[in-house]
Order: sequence, then C-alpha cells, then structure tokens
Amino acid sequence: MHQKEITSTQNKLIKQILVLKEKSRERKKTGLFIIEGIRELQLSIKANYKIQTILYYEDLVSNEELKSFISSETEHIQISREVFEKLAHRSSTEGVIAIAQMKQHNLQDLKFPKENQLILVAEAPEKPGNIGALLRTADAANVDAVIIANPKGDLYNSNIIRSSVGCVFTTQIAMGETTEIIQFLKDKNIGIYSAILQDAVNYHEQDFTKPTAVVVGTEAIGLSEAWREASTQNIKIPMQGEIDSMNVSVAAGILIFEVKRQRDFK
Repeated sequence: MHQKEITSTQNKLIKQILVLKEKSRERKKTGLFIIEGIRELQLSIKANYKIQTILYYEDLVSNEELKSFISSETEHIQISREVFEKLAHRSSTEGVIAIAQMKQHNLQDLKFPKENQLILVAEAPEKPGNIGALLRTADAANVDAVIIANPKGDLYNSNIIRSSVGCVFTTQIAMGETTEIIQFLKDKNIGIYSAILQDAVNYHEQDFTKPTAVVVGTEAIGLSEAWREASTQNIKIPMQGEIDSMNVSVAAGILIFEVKRQRDFK
C-alpha cells in the first residue's frame, strides 16, 4: 500500500495545522482542533471524538501504537522529522499529531445516569493552566460534569489540552451563561454551593450528601452576584496565613474531595 507522506514544512496541511494550533478564530470557523500525544489521542477516541487526520513520525511511534488508534475512516500521513519538529510543541509528543472535530458542549446534552450528582462549575476561568488543573481535579474525583460559566477562552486551546493531560476528554463538559446554568441546576434540584466569603459556612461543616454543584470563581474577582443570590449556601475554606485567596484549582480540589469524603468516595 502506498503511504502518503509529507516532508515539507511549507505543505498546505502543515500550515493549516499551525494556524489551528494558534488561532481560536480558526478553530471556531472550521470546528477543528489539534491533539498531540498518544495518551491524549487515545482518550479522545474513547470519548467518541471524530478524528479526521493523524500525522505520525515513525521513528517515535510503533506500528502497534498506530494500529490502536488508526481506523479505516481516519486519514493517516507519515511526516518527516523536520515537519514533526515544526508541529510538535514538545519533544515528548510521542510522534503523533491529529486533527479532530470539536463537540458542542451544550447544557442540554449533559447526561446524569447517577441520581446524586456532583458537578463542578467554574465561572469565567481564563488561564489555560488553571482550566487544565480544574479538569484534572474533576477527573481525579470522577465528577459527573464540569460546567464553565461565561467562558472567556476556547476549550480546545492546545495549552488547555496539554495542561489537562487529556482530561478535556474524560469528563462531560458544558458551557453557558451564568443565568442559564443557575436555571439548569435549579430545574434539576441540584444544590448550589458557591465559594463566596460573605454569609458563608466553613466547607467541612456543610452537608454535601445530596445533589451538589460546587461553584468557584477567579482569584481576581471571585464569583458574580448572581451566584450569591442563587446559592443554596455559600461555603469558604478557612485561611490561616497572610493571604485571603487561593488558586482556583486548589480550592476546587479541596471542596470537591470534601464532597467525595462525605459520600465515602462513591
């Protein structure tokens, strides 16, 4: 079988991949994004993402690994070392880069097979590192969904996929405006526990054994007023040092694992 190969960094497809990696506008326009790395690619396939094209540098990936994620519908193209080095963000990308189709992430598409839901809501997170860490925390706790309120960026930013170590693909994610998310949670009788200092109880004193949404905001401005008004109960982490704020992903981890502890890690 003739194997398609790209050896020039000036190739049209290579230029398209570089634009998709860098430009959110291009990702939104085409509905495509870039995945780097074997683990990330395998997780996306497990999550039923449609993979359009896989490019691989054969010195870094085995035939067995290739067979594990190349299907008959997926175009696969061998690339030269020069092309791979142009595309890869890091040398540990393991020789594999893919073009995949985005999902929609509508609130209405969330499915909750279990009755006693645990949801992480993050309002307006901006830094890719924080979003990635939130998704890793959500995966570690096996939450039922992550909802991003008033999203500032693009979930398929390569830095988010990379910092989440593929956890973009392991948890249900929805996005929407704060007001519609609040209504969604209320319609489903899910308690809203907002990380807000005013009128708050210490997080470990709150009962989280019923359906729960833990809501966190940014370190700079916290949560919007709508969450305070909608909150079943505001919760806080008692601070014992000089500074009165904590990294959002660390705070989310503390709160979510308290919910899990109260539920005996079910």
